[in-house]
Amino acid sequence: MRVLVTGSTGYVGRVVLAELAAAGHAPVPFSGDVRAGSVAEPVDAVVHLAGLTRVRESFDDPVRYYDVNVGGTVNLLRSPPSRFVLASTAGVYGSPGVAAIGEDCPRAPANPYAASKAAAEDVLAWAAAAGRVRGVALRLFNVAGGGDSDDTRVITRACGAASGRLPPMDVFGDGSAVRDFVHVRDVARAFVTAVERAEEGYAALNVGATPASVADVLAAAGRVSGREVPVVRRPAHPGEARELRADTTRLRAWGWRPTCSDLDTLVGDQWAAESPPHT
Repeated sequence: MRVLVTGSTGYVGRVVLAELAAAGHAPVPFSGDVRAGSVAEPVDAVVHLAGLTRVRESFDDPVRYYDVNVGGTVNLLRSPPSRFVLASTAGVYGSPGVAAIGEDCPRAPANPYAASKAAAEDVLAWAAAAGRVRGVALRLFNVAGGGDSDDTRVITRACGAASGRLPPMDVFGDGSAVRDFVHVRDVARAFVTAVERAEEGYAALNVGATPASVADVLAAAGRVSGREVPVVRRPAHPGEARELRADTTRLRAWGWRPTCSDLDTLVGDQWAAESPPHT
């Protein structure tokens, strides 16, 4: 299939292009403003990755986040190909109070970024219900590895602190809060799977792989780097969810399996990209 990929120069987008090509598809990179561009050339599917993704920034400029994340999705759906795969976020669930989060868990986004992604999901779901497109929303948990340059993410911060490139890492509470991590290559393969397996109507699917605590990440960074990660202990955030794990049963039923998302591989891959001055 010819697959248009928005956000193709980004962290996930570059890997999606490679995985689509490896699977025998013809990826078509999309550049430009997704709010103004159009699906000008004939393609069989869209993988929509372009968007704004910073939670803290979204509180300062929520209108811009809705404009880009929802407006861009609406624009691409004006004349969509037969299949449309949207990059969404596990943030749409908020803090649901259950250890393993399934796709039927009610959405309760707690920030403008997650709320804009939930709204984009809704637009896609309604377009699919109208028979305009086969729609899939992939709710990504914590993407890691592959030379991630976003220093706000836990594994990137831990490796940067270990190398000395970043200051000591802030650890809130005892570091026992659990989050679900997944390698960017496994995420890219999930997009390939969604393009290939998209069915009539709409589906939302979780993409996660390895539950781990901050303490687990620090221990892995120490093993991989041979260094102790410097940390600064901070008081725990009140109301922070203790566990957020992905139930990926639905995506696995489509044939997807993570292959490189064990914690040491995730951290080791990021450490290799860190290029520390001393080893």
